[in-house]
Amino acid sequence: MNRPPSLRFLMAHPAHFIALGCGSGLSMWAPGTVGTLFAWLTFAWLRPHLADGPFLALLAIAFVLGVSAIHKTGRALGVVDHGSIVWDEIVPFWFVLLLTPAGFGWQLAAFVLFRLFDITKPQPARWFDEHVKNGLGVMMDDVIAAFYALLGIAVLKWLLN
Repeated sequence: MNRPPSLRFLMAHPAHFIALGCGSGLSMWAPGTVGTLFAWLTFAWLRPHLADGPFLALLAIAFVLGVSAIHKTGRALGVVDHGSIVWDEIVPFWFVLLLTPAGFGWQLAAFVLFRLFDITKPQPARWFDEHVKNGLGVMMDDVIAAFYALLGIAVLKWLLN
């Protein structure tokens, strides 16, 4: 794993602050997991204030803004998908949580499935990770992991009903 950038780097540009997940990506240990935990916590804070439509609009804006912020930050760090860049975990996991049934157990299952698919990168996520070396590629492999996680949640729900 790449060494996390400094707090000074985080604060040097708004794109860095976004791409590094408001600082959650600075974790020395499993920054992707810490970024996903940050997403879970901020979802719990954001969701009561936004209906579905505004929340989906926020996700769209966060995605587009994230592509640019990740690209700029990756360039500044010299690594397109630096381990400390975690916005690509945050936005897709917000989407997963939006569509996950209510309850801690379901959210925990969503967290585990999302991390599993983000780490293992099943196709076509691996293709984006290996071939699209920019902010869009970094975001897309996690968007695909989110869809796999949602598929897993749907299967679990079907099996348990």
